Amino acid sequence: MLIPAPAAMRDKLHAANDPAPAKDAATIAVVRAGRRGLEVFLMRRQASMAFAAGMYVFPGGGVHEADAEPLPWFGPDAAYFAARFGCSLEAARALVVAAARETFEETGVLIAGSDEHSVVSDVTPYHDARLALERHELSFGEFLRANGLALRADLLGAWAHWITPGFEPRRFDTRFFVAKLPAGQRIDTVSDEADASEWVPLDEVLARVERGVAAMMPPTRVTCSELARESAETVLQAAAARRIEAIEPRLVEIDGKLWLDTGTES
Repeated sequence: MLIPAPAAMRDKLHAANDPAPAKDAATIAVVRAGRRGLEVFLMRRQASMAFAAGMYVFPGGGVHEADAEPLPWFGPDAAYFAARFGCSLEAARALVVAAARETFEETGVLIAGSDEHSVVSDVTPYHDARLALERHELSFGEFLRANGLALRADLLGAWAHWITPGFEPRRFDTRFFVAKLPAGQRIDTVSDEADASEWVPLDEVLARVERGVAAMMPPTRVTCSELARESAETVLQAAAARRIEAIEPRLVEIDGKLWLDTGTES
């Protein structure tokens, strides 16, 4: 997929020769059934943010050292996710935990339950714990154990793997997950890294991007396009059937015009 790039990016054509290291990160596209089809929860990052300022994104963030520690876990083990994402067992575990932790911190959505057949339906009792997690006063594992909960890895679908282009000064090696909003849960207060947030039908948000009234980075835009083919009932099955390969967009010049080549068909 070729996306037009602004002429101002011409100076970055040769910046990929000495790329900055890419930090491991994870994100979850949280979806739900809406009146007009599948809806996704998106946040617009503050204009002051150093990375993806003003862009609509899924909840997520960087992997923390504590994310690699063992914790209560139901569902497919780290080996399953390591195979899906082509990474080590340690990295896979940390990525799954980071995805769940960051989504809980940023939105209050909690992919956890007291056993393999249940999932939290009311997250309001955990508001203070959310704040402690954000302040790094508590690890996700400590939070789960203190509340008799376990991560429900079976409710997370591995979706995609994107790496920030080599010409960017801040780079992330990000694994994308998808999850259906657990029954009974709702979005709580949203991280102050965002200045707006909403549930939006996928066709509507993609139309906004096409009209230029909403901005998304290519990984978010492509993921939304792919998810638009699914329903809340099929999204996890679709995730399990996907072949995941790392995608690192490149800045290319064709006939004097600049394009961002995402290496995808969507």
